[in-house]
Amino acid sequence: MPMTTAAADDRLREEVRLLGGLLGEVIRAEAGQDLYDRIEAVRQASVAYHRHPGARGSAELERLLTDLSLDQAVGLAHGFAVFSLLANVAEDRAGKRRARSQTVEGARPDTPEGALARLAAAGRSPEDARALLSEALISPVLTAHPSEVRRKSVLDRITAVSDLLDACDRDDLACAPHVLTTGLQRQIVILWATRLVRTTGLVVQDEIDTVVSFLERVFLKVAPEQLIDWRRRLNAPDLKPFIRIGAWVGGDRDGNPNVDADALRAAFATPARAVLRHYLDAVNTLGAELSLSGSLARISPALEALSQASGDESPHRSDEPYRRALSQIYARLSATHSALTGQTAPRPAAFTAPTYSGPGDFRADLTVLQDSLIASHGEAFSDDSLSHLIATVDVFGFHMATLDLRQNSDVHARVVGDLLRVAGVCPDYAALDEDARLVLLSHELATPRPLFSPYASYSPETLKERAILQAAAEALDRFGPDAIRTHIVSKTDAASDLLEVYLLLKEVGLYRPDAPGACPIQAAPLFETIDDLRAASPTLERLLAEPSALAVARARGVQEVMIGYSDSNKDGSYLTSTWELHEASRALLDVTESVGVRLQLFHGRGGAVGRGGGSSFAGVLSQPTGTVAGRIRITEQGEVIANKYGEPDVARRNLEALTAGTLLASLTPPPDERLSTVHGATATALSQASMKAYRALVYDTPGFVDYFRAATPIAEIAELKIGSRPTSRTASTAIEDLRAIPWVLSWSQSRVMLPGWFGFGSAVAGQDMQELRTMAADWPFFRTLVQNMEMIMAKADMTIARRYASLVPDQALAATIFGALQAEWDRTRDAVLAITGQSELLGGQPELDRLIRLRMPYVEPLNHVQIELIRRRRAGDDDPRVREGILLAINGVAAGLRNSG
Repeated sequence: MPMTTAAADDRLREEVRLLGGLLGEVIRAEAGQDLYDRIEAVRQASVAYHRHPGARGSAELERLLTDLSLDQAVGLAHGFAVFSLLANVAEDRAGKRRARSQTVEGARPDTPEGALARLAAAGRSPEDARALLSEALISPVLTAHPSEVRRKSVLDRITAVSDLLDACDRDDLACAPHVLTTGLQRQIVILWATRLVRTTGLVVQDEIDTVVSFLERVFLKVAPEQLIDWRRRLNAPDLKPFIRIGAWVGGDRDGNPNVDADALRAAFATPARAVLRHYLDAVNTLGAELSLSGSLARISPALEALSQASGDESPHRSDEPYRRALSQIYARLSATHSALTGQTAPRPAAFTAPTYSGPGDFRADLTVLQDSLIASHGEAFSDDSLSHLIATVDVFGFHMATLDLRQNSDVHARVVGDLLRVAGVCPDYAALDEDARLVLLSHELATPRPLFSPYASYSPETLKERAILQAAAEALDRFGPDAIRTHIVSKTDAASDLLEVYLLLKEVGLYRPDAPGACPIQAAPLFETIDDLRAASPTLERLLAEPSALAVARARGVQEVMIGYSDSNKDGSYLTSTWELHEASRALLDVTESVGVRLQLFHGRGGAVGRGGGSSFAGVLSQPTGTVAGRIRITEQGEVIANKYGEPDVARRNLEALTAGTLLASLTPPPDERLSTVHGATATALSQASMKAYRALVYDTPGFVDYFRAATPIAEIAELKIGSRPTSRTASTAIEDLRAIPWVLSWSQSRVMLPGWFGFGSAVAGQDMQELRTMAADWPFFRTLVQNMEMIMAKADMTIARRYASLVPDQALAATIFGALQAEWDRTRDAVLAITGQSELLGGQPELDRLIRLRMPYVEPLNHVQIELIRRRRAGDDDPRVREGILLAINGVAAGLRNSG
């Protein structure tokens, strides 16, 4: 029987109480009764302050926090941070239970059952779904953006706690109170005694290792299972993989000087080592299983040939053809492991064998075994561990994840200018206008003559970029064409920015003038700012007028374009960013259709609403008609990776939601085109008014930067060891130069959540409210926008934000700017409630409302502790424990809010 909402809530609270109670026992035993009592006192005072934010509510809280010793403050932050992590485990498990309780008839549309049912209701057949998925590309791309503040050691302990509770669900014996309690207590003790924050900065290899840990522990299991399931559902045993995991780590060098050619090589060697060792273990296990004797079982001629060609001379396996074949396969894999990773396989083969030239050859050998088993023994062998291994090879090959390259257009321009100058072609490329650049680049792309000379002198930047592209060429040669597909160009504002990439690819032999369509890497523009988005269509149109770029797009069948949510938001407000992204997407589709290629949009989303976050399923459905068409890529960044893909069941659910959204958006598109026409003028007016209000505050208000840097923990966030790149692009303190991640994370920590809502209230003032209600009811684009704002505003707390404002030295400035924030907050809340017809935020999303309300009493104390410790540090207390306490509080708030970066 499906679990009722009340029962689900009760179960969630039970688990929160269980984990919280065990944590309390651990705190008493490990840190003493005094700390436990203080944690409880601060929690109760925080709740009282929330209810009565004036003098009555704040006096006790102020007294408790001011009287804290440093050890007590650090212990307090540590305790609440650990509880937030444990509460997240219970919440994730509640989500898994809700997913399992769905029946086929009542399945949500973001599940396979629900999506197929909705397709059927719209007159679409399983054959339509099969045809779409056979050509689809659905790619979550794991990036190195540093908003994940949790260490891998902490994530491992969280996984262990979740696994213990999952075992209890599956096995009554594991639920015996002493068994479950003892196991959980052991893990919570380890978690309590584990440092939650890093003491040293990350390097690129750390980020590579972290991404590979998710690939190895979760995706290797989940992605093949999902593929097999869809093959079964659609009766399509040869359905090609449509989920392709992507990565940026080790290839994204935009603003990260630590990414070089060696980092790129490591970005391939590390996942190759993981996936090949997985294959070696699987082949070894198959060898133990497939003990069939040639004298007792029929075998195919192909298997007989593979067995006879084996170098396995063991007499014990002389009449065991499957084992002999698997010995040969294992030996070839072992040799391939050494060739691709530079390391000997953990369990070396008993004899030498040639390497595999690619995953296709490995798959072909496995298929020989499978075909023989099925032909001789029936369909019982069509869905087994061997078929799962074949599906895994289909999805991951030898490279595991497709790596994107990314660099800033300014770097490309300097490198191309250096090459042209030294070659005597153009003394000052930077001085050329766009038309002159295109003429020059087109001419150079048509000639096979390289510009680079090994005997000339170049800038270090030029040599570094060339070395990276040489490493990319090596990777493609070693791992195949799926290893790297795209080179993204940040800060694209002209077609020449993309032709420069092709010219640099020509220098390392990847672009050939005699066969431009054979270039294995496509240059993809990234349109980020509001102005860039507005100019995206003519820029792409000019690019595809160039024979070189058009040849690559036509050979591939698609032109990829990346659109950035973060910087466009920081540039112009959430509403304006969302609308300009929508309009740019529609215009880009017109351009690609005019030249006969498909548009493949790459959505550069972050976790927070201010960076494009929110439900991926709703986000896909809200895209303009025709812009999905079975192909979509989405960045997964920071803490979102662990939240969405940290555990197999949760990862499977999120991959299914992406798949369901892609199917529905492609085969039953919403009436976006009509509604965009009907309501487009209103949306444009809202966007313009929102941007005006937003920029008036953020860019035009005197002292706003000072307020931001004092009333948020931006300076303290810069000290978190959470990434290998700096928080700002330059040494400037200007908002324009600040990276979007710390910008959003700072406002999240201070509970303002400004990037997720500011400007909407001012925009709505004076508008026809009935039309806005109609837009929210009928138009998925606008409905998703409003729902995302609701969610992020429910996590905001202007009462706590007022306490952060007390950190500003100039309290007159603080009063002015906080007053503006509060007034716009009130306008926006009132506007959202008027549009939705609700009496309170999330009134129409009770499940989400309950989850947030359950979590906030344990997040808010961390905010108060953080404020107090920041106050001490900025007053001159440079004790390292003050810094430690601040970072622990940042860690805990981020964990509790879940999508804050």
